[in-house]
Amino acid sequence: MQWTEKSRRIKFWLVVIAILIAVAALLASHYLVRDLQREEQGKMEVWAKAMEALNQEDEMTYLMLVTQVMEGNNTIPVIVLDSKDQVMDYRNIDDTTSVAEYAMRMKRAGNVIRIELGGDYQQVCYDESTMLKRLTYYPYWALAIVMIFALVSVFAILAAKRAEQNKVWVGLSKETAHQLGTPISSLMAWVEVLKESYPDDTLIPEMAKDVKRLERIAERFSKIGSLPEPVETPMNEVLDRVIEYMDKRTSQKVSIKGHYPDHAVIVKINASLFEWVIENLCKNAVDAMEGGAGKIDLWLLEEDNIVAVEVVDTGKGIKKKDIKNVFRPGFTTKKRGWGLGLSLAKRIVEEYHRGHIYVKSSEQGRGTTFRIELKKA
Repeated sequence: MQWTEKSRRIKFWLVVIAILIAVAALLASHYLVRDLQREEQGKMEVWAKAMEALNQEDEMTYLMLVTQVMEGNNTIPVIVLDSKDQVMDYRNIDDTTSVAEYAMRMKRAGNVIRIELGGDYQQVCYDESTMLKRLTYYPYWALAIVMIFALVSVFAILAAKRAEQNKVWVGLSKETAHQLGTPISSLMAWVEVLKESYPDDTLIPEMAKDVKRLERIAERFSKIGSLPEPVETPMNEVLDRVIEYMDKRTSQKVSIKGHYPDHAVIVKINASLFEWVIENLCKNAVDAMEGGAGKIDLWLLEEDNIVAVEVVDTGKGIKKKDIKNVFRPGFTTKKRGWGLGLSLAKRIVEEYHRGHIYVKSSEQGRGTTFRIELKKA
């Protein structure tokens, strides 16, 4: 729990820092573009004055200087209109088929300077230069490329880290199964000895079941990391075995019941691993009752091409903020525990059985419903 919260805070502050950097870059670009816009506007005002002077053509006009000013504009698109919005001249425009329409767009944008000529007037319409337009959009493109690169890098790092973690868990699981093998074999032999010595003892068969259970647990650990072959199995029988096992090892205050269709529901699963998933959900449900009374209902449902298993409990429920974290490795609300049960359950359901597991509903003080969906055989 603490590790998850710390990880969440670190991610939050990293996102905040990234946003601040992006905002700072955009602001710097905005101010640069604004200054260039002002500079181009000033140039166009000078250009309009030069044109006004050229139209007057009196002896006070420095014709050569005016001409140089007008010829010096090689970047800013300019269209000169008369008082009736007819095109008189234009510069730095490639598409000459829609000059009039382009001029109207300039006017609507407010990029126009009026030149008074006695009783008449002309209009100098202008637009931003190509360089200024590129500078306007450049920061967004640059940020987009940086973000894409950052996301690809993060996903690559997470994938590599996840692969490394998987190798560690696979190795640990197989080593655990290997280490359990010898003592389990010894226990099985001792149980047989006890059966011969005390044939009427009713506790010895229960001991044998527990030893058999240990053997199945070791088998499950040995299969981690490999893709077990799914077999067509009646889901009713799988749930019955879980109920029988849990009922004898759970407080009498907690009732566990199954609700199935009248016919056998066949699903392609690895029964050993899938039983462990349901057991884990049931154990979590018992823990959520915190030693008090309650009930656990296992519902087996058929919906179109889907077989669904719902584990419904009357425990303390899950906080809304924690629902999205329950399947994360290391997340737990218990004082003791590694927080790996639901993470492994999710992997078994989704990677080994191509199914889906999620929290269907949860309300604090009322209980939680976990739902598993599998395709029909």
